[in-house]
Amino acid sequence: MNTIQDDKLIEVKINFLLKNITNLYILIISMLKLRLKRAGRKRSPSYRLVIMENRCRRDGRPIDEVGYYNPISKQYNFEVDKIKKWLSYGVKPTETVLNLLKKSEIIEVNGATRFNGLSAINGKDNR
Repeated sequence: MNTIQDDKLIEVKINFLLKNITNLYILIISMLKLRLKRAGRKRSPSYRLVIMENRCRRDGRPIDEVGYYNPISKQYNFEVDKIKKWLSYGVKPTETVLNLLKKSEIIEVNGATRFNGLSAINGKDNR
């Protein structure tokens, strides 16, 4: 009799933990941004496209580097598969990064002129 109760208790604890882990995962993903990190010398900027926490400083430690952009020579190199993977997880790009991704034709924005999160990428209105 005790083994059945113990099994049910263990099942309840596992379900509770799984529910909390998914909520924590969603919270962590919503705190991540796809943004630019400055590199290069004084007066000759170049940027790395990185995944970072939204509260980290601009030149802080990134979670993942997914490309680079040189605004002087207009040269860029983006790892498309990594970018699409992170966007599918729910990482939100900044406005500047969204414009770069549109110019490089990595993502298509359906009729949205202003950036408003993933709704601009997916073409859905979240209001």
